[in-house]
Amino acid sequence: MSFIAMNRFKIRPGRETDFETIWRERESRLREMPGFREFRLLKGPKHDDHTLYSSHVIWESRADFEAWTKSDQFRASHRSAGKRDGESPILGAPQFEGFETVLHEG
Repeated sequence: MSFIAMNRFKIRPGRETDFETIWRERESRLREMPGFREFRLLKGPKHDDHTLYSSHVIWESRADFEAWTKSDQFRASHRSAGKRDGESPILGAPQFEGFETVLHEG
């Protein structure tokens, strides 16, 4: 049916706008890839020590997602990740989660 690739990010308090700007200004190459359906950046609950975000990409299949991770487009779009001046808005490493769709209602 489809594969959903998600990364959870813990963002330092007060740095939410910086994090969102990084995503808005990034070089996205997803549309160039076979099997890409949709991307969303989700803002979740605010905690004392962080705000939770999740990137959410829907692929036609796990194989399409895996092809993306091995592609030149993936390398190009992640080239400048972590190479920002000053302290990163992200606390720790993102947490990846991948899900196979087993039921879908449209």
